[in-house]
Amino acid sequence: MALVRRAALNNAVWCDAVCRAHGVTARYEGAGLWCSPRRTPPMYPDAVTLEPAVPAGSVVRGVETASPGCSVKDSFGDLDLAGNGFDVLFEAQWIHRPAGAPLPVAEAAGMEWSEVSDARELAAWEAAFDGGGGDRLFRPALLREGIVFLAGRADGRIAAGAVASTGGGVVGVSNLFGAAWAGVLGAVSLRWPDLDVVGYEHGEDLEAAVRAGFTAIGPLRVWLRTTGGGDHGVAS
Repeated sequence: MALVRRAALNNAVWCDAVCRAHGVTARYEGAGLWCSPRRTPPMYPDAVTLEPAVPAGSVVRGVETASPGCSVKDSFGDLDLAGNGFDVLFEAQWIHRPAGAPLPVAEAAGMEWSEVSDARELAAWEAAFDGGGGDRLFRPALLREGIVFLAGRADGRIAAGAVASTGGGVVGVSNLFGAAWAGVLGAVSLRWPDLDVVGYEHGEDLEAAVRAGFTAIGPLRVWLRTTGGGDHGVAS
């Protein structure tokens, strides 16, 4: 349970950074809940539980539910928000990999890894991540201490990547693309050799993480308020 708490806090710290980069100020309600009274950026939750058994009423009071699309990351899979107009969007597993564990075999030969260093590279990273469609989600304000955008380059172009962020005494990996666990874990181990690595995955992505040396450590659930239509979603 302690590892799940650390993973949940790490994820909330990352979500908080994304929100603040968009001018959205969220808050921590005691030790058990991170929440935003204003709608968060697309694909990011409006609340993350940080302890088990957080009352559903406390979660709902901490977010904006007047319009559809509010989402809640139920980090321990123990909330029931069905009576508040929410449906389960998906279920997943928190994952953990201890510091110093042997690195997996590289997925692709010739891939060179580096950290995104400026706004121009960040725009190129995001275009590789999402195909270049839509508004910019990852803003230059995120290029700061404790957050690293990792880019795997092949033939001079970004072909794989992930975000690595500290918080909760661990490194959280999110927004992985390009089947890149080996390269990402290698880069993380060089920068933070003494920190465990966490994240969450489901389906085939969970299977890939397990092959890369992760262990599933506990369930989480994402709830989406569907009353009145709309879709906010959660990716990270």
